[in-house]
Amino acid sequence: MQSVSARPVSYNTMENYKVQSPVLFIVFNRPDTTGKVFERIREVKPSRLYIAADGPRASRPADEVNCTEVRQIVQQVDWDCEVKTLFSDVNKGCKIAVSDAITWFFDNEPEGIILEDDCFPAISFFSFCDQMLERYRNDFNIFSITGTNKLKGQRWTDADYYFSRYANIWGWASWARVWKGYDRTMSRFEEHEVEKVMARVYDDRFFIEDYVNIFKKLKAGEIDTWDYQFNFLGFFTEGLTITPNVNLITNIGFGEGATHTFDTVNPFAAMPIGELTEPLKHPASTVPVMGADAVYLRVEHDLDARWARYMKRTKRIKRWLKRTFLGK
Repeated sequence: MQSVSARPVSYNTMENYKVQSPVLFIVFNRPDTTGKVFERIREVKPSRLYIAADGPRASRPADEVNCTEVRQIVQQVDWDCEVKTLFSDVNKGCKIAVSDAITWFFDNEPEGIILEDDCFPAISFFSFCDQMLERYRNDFNIFSITGTNKLKGQRWTDADYYFSRYANIWGWASWARVWKGYDRTMSRFEEHEVEKVMARVYDDRFFIEDYVNIFKKLKAGEIDTWDYQFNFLGFFTEGLTITPNVNLITNIGFGEGATHTFDTVNPFAAMPIGELTEPLKHPASTVPVMGADAVYLRVEHDLDARWARYMKRTKRIKRWLKRTFLGK
């Protein structure tokens, strides 16, 4: 693992920004989105680029051609760069392929930036990650850095970023010190702990119920994904995620061909991106902004509509009880 030294950060325009941190680019079978994200990576010219690709699925004949095309795209590195690849001949699936790729990355680097093939970043995403990785390198309360802000323009502090209890992985960065705690089988944690832990994140009945169910399915091996496990690690360790007050990532992968993001009318599909201005204004403390998390989680879990349905159903039951037992 390489040592990390302090590095100067340019406060000039983002137009010619060169990223200082190593970058992991995770790809699969989508040449269209891969090409767009790769072009953005080319603009910031990382000096160390890690590329991980899962293998084609035997049940999908088109994968063979698409996976080959994707690998050709990402190997068109025409700047001064050390490139390392982890290409699988077989399909491992999302959970294993992505988590293996991140483990490989952090086995070689003490910190860095992770992008998947459908997460298109603003230029200042890279500068933001560079600065946050350095500033909070030795603060073990800080779990990760995300480029995604799903609050649709709402600002919660006068700083350029705030701290969240939720780790969004549409373009993110972290440290090997954090990833070493990752466990995709969730063997470290038990079901009886989940409800109490989730109540510290957001004390909503339906939200907690959702995550208890997700935890059960993860433990049973019923969900082929890696990211819930990462968030649970943050929940259980009370880690904080640095979140910009401007959205720096747009997911361009919603729709046909997606692994999980099928719904093109999803409220978080193709969100517009902005740019942060330099120098960054830092928050006065690392206290998480729970109100911001509540706004996002209410939308993500459709909580307002679920509570409305619950209250309507409760009123009907109360009326039935009155008629049945009180004759009213």
